[in-house]
Amino acid sequence: MHKIFTDPIHGFIGVPKGLVLRLLDHPYIQRLRRIRQLGLAYTVFPGAEHSRFSHALGAMGLMLKVLASLRDKNTTITHQEYQAMLAGILLHDIGHGPFSHTLEFNLIQDFRHEMMTLSLMRDLNKQFNGDLDLTIDIFTNNYKKPFLHQLISSQLDVDRLDYLKRDSFYTGVLEGSVGIDRIIKTLRVHNDNVVIERKGIYAIENYIMARRFMYMQVYLHKTVLSADKLIRSVFERARYLLQEGRDVFFPSPALKYFIEKHPSAKKGISNELLNHFVMLDDNDVLICLKYWQRDEDPILSDLCRRFLNRRFFRTTFTSHKNPAKLEAELKEKTSAALRKMRMPFDERAVGYYLCLDQTLSEAYKYEHDSIWILDENNTAIEFSKAADTKHIVALSRPVVKPYIVHLKEVSV
Repeated sequence: MHKIFTDPIHGFIGVPKGLVLRLLDHPYIQRLRRIRQLGLAYTVFPGAEHSRFSHALGAMGLMLKVLASLRDKNTTITHQEYQAMLAGILLHDIGHGPFSHTLEFNLIQDFRHEMMTLSLMRDLNKQFNGDLDLTIDIFTNNYKKPFLHQLISSQLDVDRLDYLKRDSFYTGVLEGSVGIDRIIKTLRVHNDNVVIERKGIYAIENYIMARRFMYMQVYLHKTVLSADKLIRSVFERARYLLQEGRDVFFPSPALKYFIEKHPSAKKGISNELLNHFVMLDDNDVLICLKYWQRDEDPILSDLCRRFLNRRFFRTTFTSHKNPAKLEAELKEKTSAALRKMRMPFDERAVGYYLCLDQTLSEAYKYEHDSIWILDENNTAIEFSKAADTKHIVALSRPVVKPYIVHLKEVSV
């Protein structure tokens, strides 16, 4: 028996009743409805309002197709493994915080969202009396069949197949569209590892190119970088005011916990940290911004108004040969601009309105985690060596682009 959901990307998705459906209905998963998949990209692409929940459900729908296709090719997947895989892909993103990656490193020190995902999985396992033991073993790559883990997390996994197709659809960036059906039909298991039949090589080439295009056009879009800096500055300012003894009112108690205490995950995720984290979603951030736009602190209120009214900073990509000299010049210009705006213009204030950083994107990393093509001799060949074109090797090199986020009044 299944419960049917209608998805604009994959059509009807049948969620098996039992463990998987009970997980889907759990508050940890339902919370993902209130977290945007693409963080602040909706400020650039009006259609990018889709949630982490829709991605998790869509990825599970794809996993159903992948497992069915592999079974048709005589790959042995037991009922327990089948159920564990559906649970694993459904839960793979539950560790994301408000606006996905935007505040990932600002709320918790020494942290990545994967750490929270695993902690929440273990907490769910206790609630479900050990039913997720196999799911956790597969998720952490501690199971005897490595191909199962690869389907959840690798250079070619179900997670990426869904989010590329979904993000392309909702942003309208057609270059990010991926030929999912072709990839699934040519997916095989060889020596307990995921491989692609030779006839699927062009679909994989398109997949890698799509990742490159989506990073350049969506995930690292210059206005998204500007919005990210702005919202981080808001909470940096709020934290500073708290540290200075200012009585900052937080409409969200859960968010206040992370701004005030700034906990560390270096020694693991404590129960206190976990319990506060699962209360967070995009709404906690937005309600603070709406409240603080009228705060008596001129910087906090200005930053919040800028975000709510979409008066973002400007992002300029640069290749300046002397970054230290450039930063000193920009700090001076920003200070002068703030003074002209009758705002505080000391070094701390400048830091909220200026950021020098760099983006890094890798369309395909083959050194430690490769995509393998199965040739006519039943031999697996690493994709960059199997491809007809040499630009795949070029796409495997990291692309680093230095950039500056600055006031529009400041020339670079």
